[in-house]
Amino acid sequence: MDTDEFRKFGKIAIDYLANYLDTIRQRTVLPDVEPGYLQKCLPESAPQTGEHWSEIFAELEKFVVPGLTHWHSPSFHAYIPTANSFAGIVGELMMAGIGGITTTWDSNPASVELELKMMDWLVKMLNLPEHFLNTSDGMGGGCIQNSASESTLLALQTAKRRLMDLSKEDTLGQKLVAYTSDQSNSSVEKAALLASIVIRLLPTDTNGCLRGEVLKKSINEDKEKGFVPCCVIATFGTTGICSFDNVEELAEICRSESIWLHIDAAYAGTALVCPEYRYLMRGIDKVDSFNFNPHKWMRVNSDCSALWFKDTTYVEKLTSCEKVGSNPDDIPNIHLWQIPNCRRFRALKLWFVLRIQGVEGLRAHVRKQVGLANYFVELVKSDERFEVCTSNLGVITFRLKGPDGPTKLLLDKIREGRKIFVMPYCHLNKFMIRFVVCSSFTEKPDIDNSWRHIEDLANNIEYSKEEYINPVLRTASMKDEIRRRN
Repeated sequence: MDTDEFRKFGKIAIDYLANYLDTIRQRTVLPDVEPGYLQKCLPESAPQTGEHWSEIFAELEKFVVPGLTHWHSPSFHAYIPTANSFAGIVGELMMAGIGGITTTWDSNPASVELELKMMDWLVKMLNLPEHFLNTSDGMGGGCIQNSASESTLLALQTAKRRLMDLSKEDTLGQKLVAYTSDQSNSSVEKAALLASIVIRLLPTDTNGCLRGEVLKKSINEDKEKGFVPCCVIATFGTTGICSFDNVEELAEICRSESIWLHIDAAYAGTALVCPEYRYLMRGIDKVDSFNFNPHKWMRVNSDCSALWFKDTTYVEKLTSCEKVGSNPDDIPNIHLWQIPNCRRFRALKLWFVLRIQGVEGLRAHVRKQVGLANYFVELVKSDERFEVCTSNLGVITFRLKGPDGPTKLLLDKIREGRKIFVMPYCHLNKFMIRFVVCSSFTEKPDIDNSWRHIEDLANNIEYSKEEYINPVLRTASMKDEIRRRN
């Protein structure tokens, strides 16, 4: 394909994407396909000779698109937002077109320096502690990771390295233990498995908040059993109900016990761009590492996860080796603050979004979506059959009043209809429906349509059906279903 053909191909692709987003409201949010459907549609082997791009686009629309879940549909209310914006799309396009990867500064100077600058922009936008700045006089700094999952793993490994330095012993022979809440994302447990650290899922209060006294009790019990406390993974906006751990209390205990404290703020971290939500981060100045995902609520296409360290000494000791090399003296070694040896030019799409949206544009986006969530809460409250269980930022849980059975039946009917996409959750021994304002295209009429659909289905539920009055609910599996996502 020559450059002229590439231009034609590219214009068709851009037009296709623009049309896809223009018509996303008309697409059923969930696909109606059976497992393995695509295996039957596509050839067994790759073509021997190249095919024209027009054929590819035809099969894309015929075979692939019908099997998509449309994450940016205004009818998508499951999981957590996955960011998208025209600025992010163009940034992703430019990043792919320019190509190249980055290791040290010598490999791609602009990539390294733009990443350093963008991370400092984020610190200032979110009003994070100044010691996270790459330009600070201290040892702190940050860089872009692939995901919050990867950031958690790196934090756990760094905590192990720090513990080894402090104890002057090999941690491999110790029974290391880390702590998180029972509301945390399943990626925390996965990271602990990969880091060979025992993980404790600690109970939370009625608001889904992990408190200091619970952590202290568990630490004391583990020390008596010969375990060595290594790290605490606190959550700033849990996936299930968007609850917030008490960072101030946890930080004080971690300080007294010399335990690494990491904050997973994957979704809710973006809210800190708005001054009115910064009270939620009390104690953030005392944490050792902090992560959030611009690719969730900040309109930057995935993948783009921001991770900062208060002191990068231990992560550099963890990942440095003679073959990796180092940057010039005045450039931080951000290539050592990650698990992969190289990375894409992700700072470019972050730069596009921050410049196009601006701080005020991003604040407006957060406030609009929280406003839509509050509007949905009022709709639920207006129907006396329903009750709102939790409401934090853009995440709401609700249910039909009474036993769990009718709510479970309602969720089954919603899933069968495929007109909207929501998830189940179980909190305080109650089965509920979890509704999130996800799409950046969502407007009030979309919320109205979703609620009208829910009400219409609820009208057809017979509460007297015995099989739904006392169902056997698999509480643990319901929690796991939502905690696996995002």
